[in-house]
Amino acid sequence: MSRLLGSRTGSLPHPREVIAVSADGSRVHAEVYGPEDAPAVVLAHGWTCSIGFWAEQIRDLARDHKVIAYDQRGHGRTPAPAGPSGYSTRALADDLEAVLGATLRPGERAVLAGHSMGGMTLMAAAARPAFREHAAAALLCSTGPSRLVAESLVVPLRAGGLRTWLTRAILGAKAPLGPVTPVSRKILKYATMGPGSAPERVDTCARIVHACPRRPRVAWSRVLAELDLGAGVREMELPVAVIAGTADRLTPPVHSRALAAALPRCVGFDELAGMGHMTPVEAPEAVTARIRELVTTYGEAQARVQVQQEQKEGAA
Repeated sequence: MSRLLGSRTGSLPHPREVIAVSADGSRVHAEVYGPEDAPAVVLAHGWTCSIGFWAEQIRDLARDHKVIAYDQRGHGRTPAPAGPSGYSTRALADDLEAVLGATLRPGERAVLAGHSMGGMTLMAAAARPAFREHAAAALLCSTGPSRLVAESLVVPLRAGGLRTWLTRAILGAKAPLGPVTPVSRKILKYATMGPGSAPERVDTCARIVHACPRRPRVAWSRVLAELDLGAGVREMELPVAVIAGTADRLTPPVHSRALAAALPRCVGFDELAGMGHMTPVEAPEAVTARIRELVTTYGEAQARVQVQQEQKEGAA
């Protein structure tokens, strides 16, 4: 369990740890918090992050929800793939399917929340049988389906070939990040967080991002640079809410606005003023509140239907 889970307002009990086995045999580390019979929430983090990125959501939701969080392959406690073929949107969808199957009962439905690459994971898995079986609703935070490099505002130049080339080179840089320093914190804040982000939240994100190993960081940057998940967006026929920060340079609000317009059932779109890319850390209360709303509106209704079905089957 990440030490970040005990950072701000008290520690959590130790989670139940689960190893999910993906389609290619990769072992995915997952953690389950809260009551087993409570409404379920599944959290998928983004590029260079880990379970600890969701610390504030886990701390709040685990009081009355079954909260499942997992490390994407090559992040946190999930090993990196053995070779380049292990890095793909197909692998992201495979891993999510494996986690859902390992942590949820047959027919049990959850609200799925994905940040950045985690949101892309949900898009990639939208047509999968396990996703359709287990997903009651979804939240997409600070994410987009395509043109991530071309639309990025990390490089302060006019849109065009030079900006795209420089952005691709920066995000895919092979140099190790090294220890967290005052300079590296400033760089990370500029690239990924809003200008008013509190120093302790910048430090939290810096420690998480700098802990990501170089090889998976670079390999996933190449996948994200070529991303095209428009078909997956159209497959998301469940209720989906979208959150974006108005100061997001990595996935600017243009992506979230396009998502909200393209989703078959968009049930909410929040633009958080002054927030950057790391919305679950920068604005934890807003993200958690939206998850709770989705659970109350969609997840709990699904849970009641499941309980009634199980009771009928038990009486038969």
